[in-house]
Amino acid sequence: MADDKKAQMEAILQKQRASFTAARPEPLSQRRDRIQRAIAMLVDHGEELARAMASDFGNRSHEASMITDITGTIGFGKYCLKHLDKWAKAEKRSVRFPLGLLGAKAELRYEPKGVIGILSPWNFPVNLSIGPLMQVLAAGNRAMIKPSEFTERTSELTAELVAKYFAEEEVAVITGSPEVAAAFSSLQFDHLVFTGSTATGRRVMEVAGRNLVPVTLELGGKSPVFLGRSANFEQAGERIALGKMLNAGQICLAPDYMYVPEDKEQDAVNSVRQAAHNMYPTLLDNDDYTSIVTDRHYDRLQTMVADARDKGAEVIEVNPANEDFSSTNARKMPLTILRNVNDDMMAMQEEIFGPVLPVKTYKNIDEAIDFVNERDRPLGLYYFGADSGEREHVLKRTISGGVTVNDVIMHVSMEDLPFGGVGPSGIGSYHGPEGFKEFSHARSVYTQPKVDVAKLAGLKPPYGDVTRKTIAREMKK
Repeated sequence: MADDKKAQMEAILQKQRASFTAARPEPLSQRRDRIQRAIAMLVDHGEELARAMASDFGNRSHEASMITDITGTIGFGKYCLKHLDKWAKAEKRSVRFPLGLLGAKAELRYEPKGVIGILSPWNFPVNLSIGPLMQVLAAGNRAMIKPSEFTERTSELTAELVAKYFAEEEVAVITGSPEVAAAFSSLQFDHLVFTGSTATGRRVMEVAGRNLVPVTLELGGKSPVFLGRSANFEQAGERIALGKMLNAGQICLAPDYMYVPEDKEQDAVNSVRQAAHNMYPTLLDNDDYTSIVTDRHYDRLQTMVADARDKGAEVIEVNPANEDFSSTNARKMPLTILRNVNDDMMAMQEEIFGPVLPVKTYKNIDEAIDFVNERDRPLGLYYFGADSGEREHVLKRTISGGVTVNDVIMHVSMEDLPFGGVGPSGIGSYHGPEGFKEFSHARSVYTQPKVDVAKLAGLKPPYGDVTRKTIAREMKK
């Protein structure tokens, strides 16, 4: 990476910080205006961005892009506008007795942090860059965005559009290689948001930590699906297949593996297969079905399936029209179900991030709970079933970033719920009021009354009887 790119980023950061400082205190109307411009950008150019995403992937469903990346992000911007006044209100806090009687006051103010960096991934390149931006702007910050180099056309178009709708001192987009991303993560931001793999997240946190930059890490992991015996298997199969095949499984919250009762395994597999047939009767020339983003990502998934087969897994390729995938370079991959998996297989060690679905079986639900608890905390956890006792048993015994019951992935689309992981699946969260707080500094303000509180309580020298009485009073159980 040329030094001038790093210098350019440094200059933009300083320009944004100077503008931020000079403009304080900005009215909430200015924040609203920025959010409205971000919404207008997507309304005016959503179709264009969807076409760019399709070009980057080789094939990506136009309708799916509009739903997940465009309208979903517009909806989140509207949600931020609706709740901004409430979020930004100072909170009254209590003071120690009897200070309140003497006129003391305490409050908590949510104030902007300054300049926030957003490192966004390729799988939902608009949603995961402009989505966090909505809440970054709601909190009163400036932003610099580094989108993924894997979706180059979308990144370049995003940069062009942002430059039309925002001054550089408000929002700026920097495109470029992984080296540019590494330099970006080393900037002295006031906060840094990263969405991507756990391995890259570790590096981002390490680099940001050198500058004591606080981070929000939206990572991934192996999100399990629990099928209880009381589940509606036909409905569950359809919802799991939909979640696993959306964006060809290239979703951090995609169901990573399925845990089913031992005597219901065939029912579970059949229901997923049938749903895949119904939704995608063909794959190769089907515009609804997304391609794997690059040759490298495609080859990794093929290696994962071959590894499972070599180690004893039964490989079930769900190919409704019996199409020949070997004679195409479309990078389309059918849903591939793996049975008889074990922990030595790549598919059970790594986040899959593609249309591969391992199936494990249990005699007792506690076997599945123990398996999940022995591994890294997942970003999502999914339970299907009508047994409320079993459902609560699973939820109370496990830990995950979020949960969807009787479906997969859907909790992330609930704007009022925070979205984030635990440990290796992430740190911090956005969405909901929690996201506004994530990108704000919670500033404590205490106002002391006119009376000499320290003297009344015996807190200043020379210490004497009043001091000792205060100590004795505080020591009582």
